[in-house]
Amino acid sequence: MPSLSWRVFPAVVLLLIPSIVAADEVSLLEGWHDVWLFRFLVNVLGYSTIIIPGYFLISYFKRTNYLETGSGFCFPFIKTCVFGSEAKTGLLDDVSLAPRNEGDSGSSVRQVVKLIFCAAGLQVSYLTWGVLQERVMTRSYGATTPEDEGEKFKDSQFLVFMNRILALTVSGLWCLLFKQPRHGAPMYKYSFASLSNIMSSWCQYEALKYISFPTQVLAKASKVIPVMLMGKIVSHKSYEYWEYLTAVLISVGVSMFLLSSTPTSHPSTVTTFSGVVILIGYIVFDSFTSNWQDNLFKYKMSSVQMMFGVNLFSCLFTVGSLLEQGAFFDSLAFMTRHTEFAFHAVLLSVCSACGQLFIFYTISQFGAAVFTIIMTLRQAIAILLSCFLYGHAVTIAGGFGVGVVFLALFLRVYARNRMKAGRRAAQPIGQKV
Repeated sequence: MPSLSWRVFPAVVLLLIPSIVAADEVSLLEGWHDVWLFRFLVNVLGYSTIIIPGYFLISYFKRTNYLETGSGFCFPFIKTCVFGSEAKTGLLDDVSLAPRNEGDSGSSVRQVVKLIFCAAGLQVSYLTWGVLQERVMTRSYGATTPEDEGEKFKDSQFLVFMNRILALTVSGLWCLLFKQPRHGAPMYKYSFASLSNIMSSWCQYEALKYISFPTQVLAKASKVIPVMLMGKIVSHKSYEYWEYLTAVLISVGVSMFLLSSTPTSHPSTVTTFSGVVILIGYIVFDSFTSNWQDNLFKYKMSSVQMMFGVNLFSCLFTVGSLLEQGAFFDSLAFMTRHTEFAFHAVLLSVCSACGQLFIFYTISQFGAAVFTIIMTLRQAIAILLSCFLYGHAVTIAGGFGVGVVFLALFLRVYARNRMKAGRRAAQPIGQKV
């Protein structure tokens, strides 16, 4: 009964004093719209309007044995989306992909130039992306005087959509221009990685409203720990002792940085707590994405095909949610009001798409170890660049924590490389026996 009276009372007041409460109701709605948890739930609700009907359709086609009984114009499309090709091996036999050691036949100078090209491409793409990300989410647009506060862009989901639509275009053109393996995975399986990917990207943008960029970079560097946990849960993986050791070192370094940092720009405890919660969400979603993609690679698809499939569903989810909320046209209106934001949003998407292509090319030419070293250096440079451009203060203890984190990351790369070299050296002996 008390809860019922609590709900009825505002309604009575609304009837008695409509003019006064109307303004309060508007401000209340605007306040709720600015709460990150509310926006998160609204986004999830938008995604569910696509996921739930899709789930029932897939269940219906599987239950009715459509693969054997279906026919007609839509049959190839439904077969690709729901069933795919059941074979998970041998799909790479009919396509000649460039081997990883392709550059071994060339000169050392060519290899060095190629490595510099990859490193420079990754650094420029992702350093620019990081700087623009912080600029878009933490600074205002349209301020003409120092007293003018300007207007801040608030819809993180629209930025995710911008990134994904360009990445979809780039990967689609790549698949058309270059021969790819026969596609075997049911298309709907990309939706799992896509959903977690857009949620992690949303958390990444949204977190910058509550925490500093260096804190976010350190948290992203420490995602090794939840990736390991998710690997045990999703893929039942086992890990070596040095992986647990470096995970502990990363935890210690991140804790030192977070405990020693002075929240100058975000002094509120509630705000800081919100940032930490959103970062945890980012790490959890991102960890699931990588592990689910590992399972999808059992179908022997190329990395660009994976990029296309995930971004296809990402565009579908985000544009559907934005249209349902009415936020799509609001964001376009913001772009027309502030051409600087439009330039930043497009450049942000270009850097994201180009960065993904550089990732695939670097791994194919030099392997995952070299790529990890380049990206680890990028994270360290990103922290220094953000502190220089946006004035983030880092204490001595915090700097030492950053050093511990990146030392642990380099130790992981070194230990993994040594272990792989040892396995390759032992392989011929095993074959002789």
